[in-house]
Formats: sequence, C-alpha cells, structure tokens
Amino acid sequence: MKKPKEIVEDFFRNVRSGNNLETAHKYMHEYVIAHQVQSEDEYIIERSPQDYIEHVKEMQDIYGQFQLEIQELLADGNRVYIRWKQVGTTSDGKQVIQIASAVYLVESEKISEYWIQIDRKGLELQK
Repeated sequence: MKKPKEIVEDFFRNVRSGNNLETAHKYMHEYVIAHQVQSEDEYIIERSPQDYIEHVKEMQDIYGQFQLEIQELLADGNRVYIRWKQVGTTSDGKQVIQIASAVYLVESEKISEYWIQIDRKGLELQK
C-alpha cells in the first residue's frame, strides 16, 4: 500500500511531467475536484483522468516536452503539498518557466481533489 506522498510524487513523475500519460487512471479517481485560482478568482472544475491527459498534452503543444522539477514535497496524513518548477520552450524558441504549487487530497490510494496556485502573471510576463 503506497502512502499519499508516494502517490503524488509518482503522479508528478509520470503524468504531470508528460512522461507516462496513460497511467493517469492509476493515480486519479474517475472524477477529481480541482480548485483553481486565476486573477484572484477562485473556481472549481472537475477533471477525469482522460481530461487531465488532454490538459498535459495542451501544455506539451505550447511548451514542448517540458522539464519538471519537484522542489518541495510535504505530507500531512492524506494531504500532500507539492511545489514544482516547469521549464519549457515555445514554438518560437523562447524558454518559459512556470512555478506552481498544489495540495492534493489522496483517498483510497488515488487523488480525489486538489487546490492549485500558479504564477500566471510570471507566465504572462515571459511571453
């Protein structure tokens, strides 16, 4: 039985990184609640493993096969905090760096919910 911290780390190394997208079903419940913030506006979307695969593919279309570095990984019971740095390259050759963090809720050995914050202004300034 894997611990929540191991599940989230494996999810990042395999799915979020784009390295083994087909394993999304292994790490995610059928429907995952995603709490997001954009311009200080909080909203919730529901993601399926297939939807998440498409989400990562969209990032790959924009930034190529980006590099993902886990910078911090902490667990408290079934909640896991992770901060990462993602470095990609746009089609016109410009390097883009994204710093983000999230808290994942793991239930029954799969991700069921997460709260994410991304430095979207930082992304905007790099374009």
